[in-house]
Amino acid sequence: MPRENRKRGKKHRKSAVEEQAEQSVEDAQYDAPDTEDQAGPSWIVSAPRLEETNPEAPFGYVDADVKAYFRTVDLQLREWQDQKGLAETEEDADIDPNEERRMFFVAALTEMRGKEKQLATDPDCSNILERMSHSMDDFVRRVFVDSMMGSYEQLVRHRFASHVCQTLFTVAASTISRETRGIFPVMPGSEDQGELRTLSDLILEICEELRPSFTSLIMDPFASHVLRALLLLLSPSSLPQPQALRQNNLRSKKSASWKNKHIGTLKSVFDEDKQEAYSVPESFGTMAVRFVEVLEFQLDANEVRALAADKVASPVLQMLLEIESAHDMADQPDSLMDRIIAGLISSCRDKPNAKIEPSDYVNTLLRDPTSSHLLETVVSRVPQPVFSPLWQIYIRPKLGRLANHPIANFVVARAIERTDEEQLMECCVDLEGDGALGRIVKSTRLGVLKAMVDRSKNLRARGKEVTEAICTAFDLQLSEDRRLIVPCALYMLPLKSGIPNTIADGQEESKPKIVKKGGHKKSVTDASRQAAAQEPKIQGALLLQSMLQLPSPHHEVVLDSLRSLPTDDLIDLAHHPISSRILDAVLDSSEISPTVKRKFIMTFIGSFHTLVDHRIGSRVADKCWAVADPFLKEKIARSLITHEQFLAASYYGKFFARRLRLPLLQRMPEEWKALQAGEPQGVAATASVQHPSNLKPREPTKTAPNHKGKRKRDVKPEDDIDALFQKSLGQGVKRSALPEADGWPSKKAAPKTEDGNLHDVLKTIHLAPKDDKRKKRRTK
Repeated sequence: MPRENRKRGKKHRKSAVEEQAEQSVEDAQYDAPDTEDQAGPSWIVSAPRLEETNPEAPFGYVDADVKAYFRTVDLQLREWQDQKGLAETEEDADIDPNEERRMFFVAALTEMRGKEKQLATDPDCSNILERMSHSMDDFVRRVFVDSMMGSYEQLVRHRFASHVCQTLFTVAASTISRETRGIFPVMPGSEDQGELRTLSDLILEICEELRPSFTSLIMDPFASHVLRALLLLLSPSSLPQPQALRQNNLRSKKSASWKNKHIGTLKSVFDEDKQEAYSVPESFGTMAVRFVEVLEFQLDANEVRALAADKVASPVLQMLLEIESAHDMADQPDSLMDRIIAGLISSCRDKPNAKIEPSDYVNTLLRDPTSSHLLETVVSRVPQPVFSPLWQIYIRPKLGRLANHPIANFVVARAIERTDEEQLMECCVDLEGDGALGRIVKSTRLGVLKAMVDRSKNLRARGKEVTEAICTAFDLQLSEDRRLIVPCALYMLPLKSGIPNTIADGQEESKPKIVKKGGHKKSVTDASRQAAAQEPKIQGALLLQSMLQLPSPHHEVVLDSLRSLPTDDLIDLAHHPISSRILDAVLDSSEISPTVKRKFIMTFIGSFHTLVDHRIGSRVADKCWAVADPFLKEKIARSLITHEQFLAASYYGKFFARRLRLPLLQRMPEEWKALQAGEPQGVAATASVQHPSNLKPREPTKTAPNHKGKRKRDVKPEDDIDALFQKSLGQGVKRSALPEADGWPSKKAAPKTEDGNLHDVLKTIHLAPKDDKRKKRRTK
């Protein structure tokens, strides 16, 4: 700085008036002037002071002490959920076993009050809220849902709170069902609080909150699964799948795997969750239709088609198509389904006889991994007058190639389920004409063949053509070769490829061979690949099970193949977890006569001890026993008398032996027959029938004095054999004699004296009546 510009001396101090004027100007820069008389220029408007919001915790963070408390709540709920039941763990308790849990749960709910939104957006506490929501009663659920009203659009977009909302909509179905039937909880009255709305009204208000932004939520990765749960709650009857399967499909495979690993089983800690048919009010169906209309009005045809290929939006669009079809809205022009299939519904309605050109977009949907699921819904839900043009334009011209495609074959199988008798015949002719049947087996995709069998069963027509097509697919032209249809279909190999003779051969070949060369062990990869190809396949077993459901005589092909197998091979089939289902289908099929089933069970007589000595085979034996008539049961039981020790030593056979009651069969066969025939125990089959008026009332038996405490001798016998041994050994109980049966005279149990004198007991036995054979021996 130049010397001439420098100034020396004390700094000038401002007066109080000048300081006040500067302060007013600074305030005007931040605060908006309320009146024109306020100090500062009138054109200065202060900017609003926006608080910085964290997208991970939009409602604030949870206090550390509160989070630690809810972790203890989660541990306690996990412990109670892992228990088998209240009756087993707390049956000797003096108080209600639910009382302690209820008090603990009320304390947790009190601590949660006012912090619902913070807990729902917390990564740790959100899982705890999901677990607690299953144990909430109807009143607490209404309070919990009402506490988050007005923020659901922000919650369903959140990474962790979206799962809390999804669980809430899932458990709300039971509460809404009870409200529909007029069952409401008792609410504590309070003048300070207002009226609490029903959960049905709260759900409808949540829908109104989400409806304006529905088109953006449908493509949100976190809000998409919440919308699926909400649509399932609004219209449960529109979706054809069972309730349990529909709930599982709301989560992706990755999300379901993470849930099972980190959260575990979610159920109520007070009682078992009961699966019941849910009912919803009529207003829910109207709200579901409004969501469909929102998508129709706010999106054009190209935007709707773009949603079909989106991994996030496609599942929601699939549910909307089902709702649209259930409410008879799909056959209208410019509907969602009409837009997806490129205006085919409008063309069939306006110009029924005009030639329609196929759309490249629909052909793309057939082969896309994501949109093919949507096209399956379209094929199964499209109106019947439109299905025939859809079949003729998009599926039948390329049936052979589509049936062998890794993705399009599922759409073809779903389309075959809606074909009529003529279209099913066309399907058999087209697949057999261009050699596509052989390629179906080589590609190991038998879904199309199984769909043909199922459709033939439902139509009860074209069974011969379908059976011939399946035999052609496995290269079984001759009648002698058709006896190998079970191993061919089970291993999914044509006859020329060479199939293993038995299941045991396939299992032995499945073990990789070890070859020593140069002192090192090497596994033969070719043998491993061949073994993997010769393992029984699930699709082949499903195809054989469907063929056994065909009406006679079309299922005889599979039965003749099973009859041609030796008993050892049938036992190998019964011991395999996949092939054993074929034997179950033989016993469960309503098209197979009881005579054929009886002959099938007779093939195992003499080998039942080998059959039941296995984890899977024992279940097949149980099914054989359940299907058999009393005479066949007696043959099975008498064939196992010589193997009684083998069954007792078997880990799985001992349970089957208990069902047979072999000791009772050997000692009292008529009693055993009456038991198997369903007659009351203790009544012989050969006893004379008496009129009820001639029957005398049974005298009460003298029982031993009751001792407190649970001891083994105080437990009542649950089996006839236990009762027989107790009568013969005696427990201070005097009972009536057993009825005579099959030449075995009954003996009275020797009464035991109170002092337990052994001399009196032996004297009583010595004076007991003896049979004639023993008297003759003494005379000699």
